[in-house]
Amino acid sequence: MCGIAGIVSNQEVNQELYEALTVLQHRGQDAAGIVTCEGEKFHLRKGSGLVRDVFHTRHMLNLRGTMGIAHVRYPTAGCTSSAEAQPFYVNSPYGITLAHNGNLTNAEKLKKELFVQDQRHLNTDSDSEVLLNVLAHELQELGKLRITADDVFQAVSGVHTRCRGGYAVVAMITGFGVLAFRDPHGIRPLVYGERTTDQGTDFMFASENVALDVLGFTTVRDLEPGEAIFIERDGTLHSRQCAQETALSPCIFEYVYFARPDSILDSISVYKARRRMGDKLADKILRLRPDHDIDVVIPIPDTSRTSALQLANKLGIKYREGFIKNRYIGRTFIMPGQQLRKKSVRQKLNAIGMEFKGRNVLLVDDSIVRGTTSEQIIQMARDAGANKVYFASAAPPVRYPNVYGIDMPAAEELIAHDRTEEEVERALGCDWLIYQDLSDLIEAVQRGNPNIRQFDTSCFNGEYVTGDIDQLYLEQLSHHRNDGAKSVREGTGSTIGLHNAG
Repeated sequence: MCGIAGIVSNQEVNQELYEALTVLQHRGQDAAGIVTCEGEKFHLRKGSGLVRDVFHTRHMLNLRGTMGIAHVRYPTAGCTSSAEAQPFYVNSPYGITLAHNGNLTNAEKLKKELFVQDQRHLNTDSDSEVLLNVLAHELQELGKLRITADDVFQAVSGVHTRCRGGYAVVAMITGFGVLAFRDPHGIRPLVYGERTTDQGTDFMFASENVALDVLGFTTVRDLEPGEAIFIERDGTLHSRQCAQETALSPCIFEYVYFARPDSILDSISVYKARRRMGDKLADKILRLRPDHDIDVVIPIPDTSRTSALQLANKLGIKYREGFIKNRYIGRTFIMPGQQLRKKSVRQKLNAIGMEFKGRNVLLVDDSIVRGTTSEQIIQMARDAGANKVYFASAAPPVRYPNVYGIDMPAAEELIAHDRTEEEVERALGCDWLIYQDLSDLIEAVQRGNPNIRQFDTSCFNGEYVTGDIDQLYLEQLSHHRNDGAKSVREGTGSTIGLHNAG
C-alpha cells in the first residue's frame, strides 16, 4: 500500500505536497518522494524513511514549481532498497514522472514486452517503473512533438489495455500538466478536489480525501474506475473514461485497516463503516453466546478502536484502553522475519495491568494476518492477569494473499490459510475466537454506498476481481513474498542514486 498526491496550483507546491505526504504517512513508512515542475524542468527529491527524514530545508528550497506529484511507499514486494523509492522518471518522450499505488499482476509479462518490443530499459524491479514505461511508450507511439489532452487520454487507454491489476496513478509531463487515472476496477482509491484563491483555481489529487481537507481543498469526487483526469499547467481540466469495460470493485481492506477513519472513500465513510463492523460483531457474539461472561472490551490500538467501542456499547459492556502503543514502531505484519516481528510487538505495545487482572477480557483487532501479533498480545493479556482472553476480529479470516498492492505474506504464512477457525483459535492460544462473517463485513461497508455492487474481498475468499489470477501466479507470488526470499533481497542491498537530487 502506498499514498500518492498531485497538485496544480497558482503558487509553489513544495510545502503543500510535503504536508499531504505527512497526512498520508500511514499508507507507507518505507520511502517518500516529491517531484515538482518549474517551467520545462523537473526537480526531484526521494529517499528511504519517513517524510520528515527524507526532506530537509535544503531539499525543499530546490523543489521549485507550481505543479508536482508526491508518493509515500511501503514495499509491496518486500524490498526496502532506496532505488525503489518513487516517483520514477523517464526522459523520453517529453519527460514524464509517475507515482503509483497498487500492483500490476502482469508485470513480468510487461517487462519482457518493454525490453523486446518497446526497447525500453528498466532500472529497478518496481512495477511502478513498468507502468511508467508503458505510459511513455503509448505516448511515444503517437509520434508527435507537441501533444494534447486527447493524446494523453489515448495513451491512458493503451495503458488500460496492456496493464492488469490494481493501480491508482498520478503522473506529470514536463511543462504540460498533471495526469491522474484509476484502474478499470477502481481497486485502489483516488480522489480529486479544488480550491479557489485570489490567483485562481488550484487542483489536487490524493489517495484519501483527508489530504485535501488539511490543505483547504474541497473534495469534488472520486475518480471513476478507468477514468483519467488531466490538468494542464494553466489550470484547464479535462476528463475522460479511458477503459472499455469498468466495474467498480474497491478493496474492502481499505475500510478494515489501511485508510484513516476520517477518510471517505468512494462515498463511504471509513469511520461509519468501522462502527457498523462493531455492530455486526456484537450481533454475532449475542447470537453465538447470549449468556457470555465478557467483563471488558479492550481494543488493539489503533485501527480497531472504532469497531471495539461500538461493539462494547451494543453489548452494554465496559470499554477500556488496556494497551499503550509506541507510535514509533512500524506495522508488524509487513516486517520481514519472524523474530523481528515478535520483538517489535513487545516494543510496540505495553499492557495496563489493572484493566486485565481477574477479568474475562475481549480483545478486538481489525484483522488477523500472520497471527504473530495476535498470539503475543493474547499472552500479554494473560501475563497481565486476565482470567480469560477472548479475541474478536472485525474482518473475516485472511486466507489468501492480496495481489493488488497490499504486501500480505505468502499464503502459507497466513495463520488462517488451510486452517479452520477452531484451529486458528488453538494456534493463537485464546479461550474463544470470533471472526466477522464476510457477508456482514460487506454489508457494513456497502451500506455507505449501495451503488457499489462488488468489493475486492480476495484476501478472504480467494476470488480476484481482475480474473487473471491462477494457481501458478499465486505460487510464484509465494516464492517472492516468503520470509526467506525477503531476507535474501534485503541482504543484497542496492546503491543506485539515479534521479535523486539529494
